[in-house]
Amino acid sequence: MNNTSQATSVNPSIVVIGGGPAGMMAAGTAAAQGMRVTLLEKNEKLGKKLYITGKGRCNLTNNTDIPGLMNNILTNPRFLHSAFYAMDTAALMAFFEGQGVPLKTERGGRVFPVSDYSGDINDALRAYLRATGVRVELNSSVVEISHISDCSRADNVPHALDAATTIAQRYPESFVIKTSRDTIHANAVIVATGGLSYPSTGSTGDGFTWARDLGHTITPTHPSLVPMQAQEPWIAALTGLSLKNVRCTAKISKKVMYEEIGEMMFTPTGITGPLILKASAYLAGKWEQNPVITIDLKPGLTPEQLDTRILRDFTAHQNKDFANALDGLLPQRLIETIINLSGIPPQKKVHTITRAERQSLVTVLKNLTINPTGNAGYKEAVITKGGVSTKDVNPKTLMSKRTPGLFFAGEVLDVDALTGGYNMQIAFSTGYLAGLSAAERLRESEY
Repeated sequence: MNNTSQATSVNPSIVVIGGGPAGMMAAGTAAAQGMRVTLLEKNEKLGKKLYITGKGRCNLTNNTDIPGLMNNILTNPRFLHSAFYAMDTAALMAFFEGQGVPLKTERGGRVFPVSDYSGDINDALRAYLRATGVRVELNSSVVEISHISDCSRADNVPHALDAATTIAQRYPESFVIKTSRDTIHANAVIVATGGLSYPSTGSTGDGFTWARDLGHTITPTHPSLVPMQAQEPWIAALTGLSLKNVRCTAKISKKVMYEEIGEMMFTPTGITGPLILKASAYLAGKWEQNPVITIDLKPGLTPEQLDTRILRDFTAHQNKDFANALDGLLPQRLIETIINLSGIPPQKKVHTITRAERQSLVTVLKNLTINPTGNAGYKEAVITKGGVSTKDVNPKTLMSKRTPGLFFAGEVLDVDALTGGYNMQIAFSTGYLAGLSAAERLRESEY
């Protein structure tokens, strides 16, 4: 590490980097344990990404038990056992209600503030930081983190840190954090910088760089819970059309990667919505394997039942053109596309449509096929899949196995989940455990 001539301040013992949900929870938790804490945030305000979470409503968790949480974690679920036991859904909900934010549970166990306003969650976290005495530095970008082991050796402490030497010698490790404003000394650091998703909110992968520089493995990262791009020429005409109660199946070759009934929507360049975002999580990093998406528009009917239904409709409208006989079966905006894909002439009278032609229509309705060419990228991804390898982190404390005194929380870790509030619960639970663990480590070092 190079010496620095910048002004150095002997700041609180714990520095938390990143003012998102994980970082704010970590900072407040550590400070509540009596630690002196500084929270560094590169943006002009805290919780910038939080404001857009859940379309501005903030789906902060899912009202389920720990097994329910674990069942919705896609990557390294066992790593999160300790974090969830430290702060489960009930504890998180109690925390925010204790902060004066009433909550409600909606379909699928999704938990929101009663106000439907994410700002209330942000305000509660900021109030928690104030109440616990956390020092917050906004517009403070971290440039570098240096680790000094065995601080009892004077030659390990740079001359620029002479003022910090006395404090540094009390602890087994010390860190120097260079920021855009000054240089800060800390005895523990919690990295909660997020991943790469929504870079406009400040998530630009900085934590991955620092972790790698300190010897950690970074699992390859990919956008996840992200809209898909597709090549079918008929998709653009359906822009904005939402489909409910359809079955989405994602396959690679013949292997089913994901299948569920729910909602989806067409965009100018592809598809999105809850079903598609979930499917993308299972396809992350596999786009070169040419996945295929099929949509069953009538999942409640077998092909035989659907054929019977179509035949009944055709009998009732036997003198109509085919183009005018599907109103009771499909949304109006979808009819022209389905007609074109079925190969049946739109002007053909329904009473002249053959059984083979009906079977062609059934096949399209049960297997509307979309060939995604990729995804919309980090700018539209809800989360990042990949990150700091969990093999390098102690799951019981979230402290690095490679750099003692360094902790990780939130999306910077290689853990991720499906939609429904689970990723937010990961952020809060890991933030809580990291804050608690960092405080405990420094408390033990004092004796």
